[in-house]
Amino acid sequence: MLHFLNLLTGTVLLRPYVFAFFAAYIISCSLQFGFRQAAVFSVAGYLIAWLSEVSSIHNGFPYGLYTYIEATKGRELWVAGVPFMDSLSYVFLLYASYSLVCLYRGKTDGRFDLPGALLSSFFFVYLDALIDPVALRGDRWFLGRIYYYPDGGAYFGVPYSNFVGWLIVGFVMACAFQFINNQFLNNGAARAGAVNQGPSRTLLGPALYYSVAIFNLAVAIYIRQYNIAGMGVFLFALPALMLLARPKTLRPLARPLIQYPTAHKREKGI
Repeated sequence: MLHFLNLLTGTVLLRPYVFAFFAAYIISCSLQFGFRQAAVFSVAGYLIAWLSEVSSIHNGFPYGLYTYIEATKGRELWVAGVPFMDSLSYVFLLYASYSLVCLYRGKTDGRFDLPGALLSSFFFVYLDALIDPVALRGDRWFLGRIYYYPDGGAYFGVPYSNFVGWLIVGFVMACAFQFINNQFLNNGAARAGAVNQGPSRTLLGPALYYSVAIFNLAVAIYIRQYNIAGMGVFLFALPALMLLARPKTLRPLARPLIQYPTAHKREKGI
């Protein structure tokens, strides 16, 4: 048990930015959809991501074959050959992508919607199109070199199969998120623990999405990978332009964060 706690502490100390983004996810998702949804999806999303990575490092599906460098094994938590923090990051990246789609389409409750899940998976891939080339050069910044593609890749060293894999896994995770959210909504446990003051809840996830993007853009510039940074700006301009082209998607700015507690009291006859 002590060894596990030491590894977990080492994981946080080695990757503080990952856990900062994850904490932002827990807060944002809890306010937007509910704490229970955030907690359950954290587990389900992690398992989906972890299984996909275990499969890929052994047989090349769905991302293509890649190899983790076990330089930090014994200093941070690894699960069956995959760094714990790596699969965990999928959770907040998918939530941020899905939340951005909810804002764009005006579907604030997050109920099951196949087109929304598909669009979320594309926004999910956009994030990886910036994150993966930057992470691949982790030896040039504080991430460290943690993995490589044995056969290289045409996109800044990343194979195109990687993005196909992210599209597939992103779609599966988005469907899982929607399914989990639906179960709580149908059981009358929607947005448990949410508050009724503050900025619009629908903007929290998109803010996380662009925070992750800006962080990776800053790293790309820091390591002087201006081509990667330029591609990132190009990619993330599209979701922003999509939002600006639909002014009604920004109307939630004028709404309170959540009216759920009042509605909940009416349902309970309080």
